[in-house]
Amino acid sequence: MGKTTYRYLINAEGKGGETYLTHCQDKEELQKWLEVHERDLIMEKLHVIDKKKHPLLKLFSFKKY
Repeated sequence: MGKTTYRYLINAEGKGGETYLTHCQDKEELQKWLEVHERDLIMEKLHVIDKKKHPLLKLFSFKKY
């Protein structure tokens, strides 16, 4: 069994009190997931973590997804 790695980790809160915790392998998959679930999410509570981003860039990044 091979090791699978995921690039994006998604942590979000839904309008009905749901908690979403999922992961995506690439940006296209991330965008598809967001399109499907955008009606159910509170966008201010959405956190997307890029696991392959350089640690120094994480300090200076203020972009919210």
